Amino acid sequence: MSLQIVGFSIIILAALLVIGKLIRLKIPILQKLFLPTSLIGGFLALILGPEVLGRLTGDGFLNAGIFTEQMVEVWAGLPELLINVVFACLFIGFVLPKPKKMWKIGGPQIALGYTMSWAQYAVGILLAITVLTPLLGLSPAAGALIEIGFVGGHGTAAGLQSTFEELGFAEGYDLAIGLATVGILSGVVVGMIMVNWAARNGKSKTLHHPDEISLEQQTGILNKEHRKSAGTKTTSSLSIEPFALHLGLIGISIFIGFVLLEILIWLEAVTYGAAFEIYLFEYVPLFPFAMIGGLLVQFFLSRFDRYELVDRDTINTIQGVALDFLIISAMASLSLQVIGDNIIAFILLAVVGIVLNTFLFLYLGPKMIPSYWFERGIGDFGQSTGVAATGIMLMRIVDSENQSPALNAFGYKQILFEPMVGGGLVTAASVPFIIQFGAVPVLIAVTLLTIAFWLLGTLYFGKMKESD
Repeated sequence: MSLQIVGFSIIILAALLVIGKLIRLKIPILQKLFLPTSLIGGFLALILGPEVLGRLTGDGFLNAGIFTEQMVEVWAGLPELLINVVFACLFIGFVLPKPKKMWKIGGPQIALGYTMSWAQYAVGILLAITVLTPLLGLSPAAGALIEIGFVGGHGTAAGLQSTFEELGFAEGYDLAIGLATVGILSGVVVGMIMVNWAARNGKSKTLHHPDEISLEQQTGILNKEHRKSAGTKTTSSLSIEPFALHLGLIGISIFIGFVLLEILIWLEAVTYGAAFEIYLFEYVPLFPFAMIGGLLVQFFLSRFDRYELVDRDTINTIQGVALDFLIISAMASLSLQVIGDNIIAFILLAVVGIVLNTFLFLYLGPKMIPSYWFERGIGDFGQSTGVAATGIMLMRIVDSENQSPALNAFGYKQILFEPMVGGGLVTAASVPFIIQFGAVPVLIAVTLLTIAFWLLGTLYFGKMKESD
């Protein structure tokens, strides 16, 4: 495949993103639902591609829709690459707070977020043991799909594509991508229903009526007085473009992650792997180690960068671009055939995930979070259903003027949350763990962890006074 085809395929995705934005501006219901443009563009690509238009026209001229098979092939490979960029960006330029402050402010979010993630594993594996595997013939690893698709999202699902294939569960990739789509949709739709409910019933201290949600928030177009730069130049273009410098730091982070992963694969092979025939790291994808690489780069910069060369807004811009292209390319290359072949399992996983997250948020939020429980907890609901970006969006809708500690607490939570679940090491290793050790031992472990964080949230953080 030529580089020209790769480049043109990316150009088409960019055009679809623009068209998706125009569609969102023209259809009010999409604005009220706050659907991301990347998801709208992804649906458009899916409809016009081989899975919908191509199947409707048969094996004729449009068997790949209005696109070419090579373009769809490029799109299928992009998410697994772009997720490394997304995770490498997580901590570069992020000022790490003192542990005490992080624990005090972000602790309730850490407890609630972990409880929801471990519960997704526990309920998902239980569903796999009782229904999905014995009755529907799916791999026991299907029990990890709720957390992978909902908290991890499209990027994590895409990053695990090779893992699914190598462990004999290739259909897990398309099911996870489909669940990630359901997760974002349900996170936004159910989240907005709860935002309206909270505003009308006095559950929110910052949003008192749904009409307070501005037209600017709904359209996604910022008024001129609210617009700001996407980044600050920290170097002169005569020496190096700041954007290129930041891309370089991201590249170094990914390379460090690659080296770390290769070392662990080698150590595993020469130690317990050869002795007990247990291999885990060879099935773990690169992206969680790219995140560790970014964390190491940030530690180095914090200690030695006296010029303050890193601009966090620029890193956020790069991360956002990578995430938009990741979602639209994952949607564009989604196999509806695989989901159709496993439709009962897919519906079960989706419904269980949505009901579980909604129940845990409404039941545990007030018990775990001592102040502004709705403003803070809605972020955890959004992340547990449709990745971190959904959680941040819901928090900004409820608390547009940042009156509560929600955004700060959510940011502090990510430092101890993302390295493990939601696309972290545990998420990446969950499928190999279930395959290697069996579903029952993993179920016991995640159930105990769910109970532990449940108790931590309710008995420790939930007992704090609002002024604590």
